[in-house]
Amino acid sequence: MNEDVTLRSALDKNLRSAVTTAFLMLPESFSEEELFVEIAGLSYAGDFRMVIGEEKMKVRNIVKPNVAHFRELYGSILQEDPQVVYKSQQGHLEIDKSPEGQFTQLMTLPKTLQQQINRLMDPPGKNRDVEETLLQVAHDPDCGDVVRLGLSAIVRPSSIRQSAKGIVTAGLKRSVIYSSQKLRKMWKGWLTKT
Repeated sequence: MNEDVTLRSALDKNLRSAVTTAFLMLPESFSEEELFVEIAGLSYAGDFRMVIGEEKMKVRNIVKPNVAHFRELYGSILQEDPQVVYKSQQGHLEIDKSPEGQFTQLMTLPKTLQQQINRLMDPPGKNRDVEETLLQVAHDPDCGDVVRLGLSAIVRPSSIRQSAKGIVTAGLKRSVIYSSQKLRKMWKGWLTKT
């Protein structure tokens, strides 16, 4: 019973962190679908396979048929957030993009992401604490880009490790065949767009 409560608490915290991270990377006004695409794309930020080999619309293709499920998963979080105006009937949201609002959001990000942002933004030798750096980022018009860079720096190493493990597990020949199929699919997607 106690483990179930701990797990639910961790899952809820994860959902809230995903929403906050996405809010920081979105404009002041956006649709539910844009939010859900941003959330679903968090785990792909910095993944080199999204640059080479993956279908560019992969995340949107995941979200589009599942908007109702995303709404069910995140709806109460959006309704409860005091920094959000959530017009669920229209599927539209507005978020507080003031420096104060962004600072509040930055302070609720997972510690790992806060520390990564601090590493990216703290000039060598300055040794500012995380809160001071996040306050500076909150006032930066490119706050969302800074958050995206921090997230990418976290995801990239694990995506590289995962790809290397795939080569070892599947073997070089299978990996080359799989990669060439992915590249062909990517090229087809580009050609149908033009």
